[in-house]
Amino acid sequence: MTDTAAPAAEKRHADRPGDAGPGLTLLALGSAGLVVSLQQTLVLPMLPQLMRAFDISVAAVSWVFTATLLAGAVATPLLSRFGDMYGKKKMISVTMSLLVAGSVICAVSDSLAVLIAGRALQGTAAAVIPLAIGMIRDSYPRERVTTAIGVVSATLGVGGAVGMLVTGLIADHTDSHQPVFWIAAAMAAVGLLFVLFCTRDSGRRAGGRPDLPGAGLLGGWLVSLLLGISQGNAWGWTDARILGLFAAAVVLCAAWVAVELKVREPLVRLQILVGPKSLSANLASLLLGFSMFAAFTLIANFIQTPEDRVGYGLTGSVLDVGLYMLPSTFTMLIFSALSGRLEARLGAAWTLALGSVVAGAAYIWLALMHDTALDVMIFSGIQGLGIGIAYAALGTLAVQHVPMDQSGIASGINSLVRTAGGSIASAATAAVLAAQVIDGTEVPTVDAYVLCFVIAGVSAGVAAVIAAVNGVRHRAT
Repeated sequence: MTDTAAPAAEKRHADRPGDAGPGLTLLALGSAGLVVSLQQTLVLPMLPQLMRAFDISVAAVSWVFTATLLAGAVATPLLSRFGDMYGKKKMISVTMSLLVAGSVICAVSDSLAVLIAGRALQGTAAAVIPLAIGMIRDSYPRERVTTAIGVVSATLGVGGAVGMLVTGLIADHTDSHQPVFWIAAAMAAVGLLFVLFCTRDSGRRAGGRPDLPGAGLLGGWLVSLLLGISQGNAWGWTDARILGLFAAAVVLCAAWVAVELKVREPLVRLQILVGPKSLSANLASLLLGFSMFAAFTLIANFIQTPEDRVGYGLTGSVLDVGLYMLPSTFTMLIFSALSGRLEARLGAAWTLALGSVVAGAAYIWLALMHDTALDVMIFSGIQGLGIGIAYAALGTLAVQHVPMDQSGIASGINSLVRTAGGSIASAATAAVLAAQVIDGTEVPTVDAYVLCFVIAGVSAGVAAVIAAVNGVRHRAT
């Protein structure tokens, strides 16, 4: 399906007096996306510090990250659908306001429970990027859509790297977690102001009523599934609680499918999730989410491993983690902006395949070469190049075959699947690292890291194969 409404959208832009224009709109949406992705990784380098501050275990501190993941899983499809129904600018503004509130709660928190509550509010902001992609598709001229989606999609990786850099800079000067969240609150407030004053809705609405039963069931099975995945390594994969969560996920998912097939206006039209034109984009998103989040968790630990004690690692600080990931930030920004030209020549599917191959090659490089800081920086630059191209194409592929009034929920589902991939990556890599440790310690062996790098590379490679098959089918039709 082509975007037949694009010329009309271009005319609306030209006719609106006082419209901020595509440039400021993209700046606003990109800034919002950057802040959202930044808060997702902000706490990763801080987890050891939080364990000491609150005197808690690894299992307990993991909830600081898990709460954000679970809240995002529930909020993303629901808020994306509301964006289609009531206006994407309105829902982005609401979501950014929740991010500000959650950041302030985290900043004033003096207990783990309060911190987790704030992180859950922050997690609802995961819906911002799919809403932004939907807004771009609704209102941008056709020739600018792919480039604009590429820039917004790139904030997923750029913000993640910047988050670790910000945390590193602060960790060098204080042992408190509070300044990090005050900065996050200020950045979210600025992002909210940009959205309020520099964007405008297209006026397109899907109409209908909220599918509250569908939303409740969707939230139920997603929470059960992702909670089981995220806690499986800590509780044990055969623990009755984990098996019960997976069983609940299956039952609730079956009930959700039955409801969505029956109701007149479902929250999620299942053909958007598993239809022949959407399935490949969602599978690729799952695999690339796995690959990118694996990088964030693995690299942070690997860089901080003391070489003089265990024989590998870079003996780096929290700040070093962010510095080593800077090449990824630059290459991701540059090549995500250029991906529109690649998509015009190759198509979204083949561009996705190309980016996935490059990202996979970066992990294989790291599996073979990881002894020096230069090795890690080369990986960072190549990985950013590949992810920048792939995520930009993925954002286009997720929405190009759906009706205009469903672009928000289509992008939201794709983002949700990517979040699931990140959760699986966290659980899978933790299991591998915990299974191979140096004798007499709890420190993973270097071979365990190498295996994880290979798994992440293979994941990106499989995403490339799926995208290539989609490209072949597209050309055949």
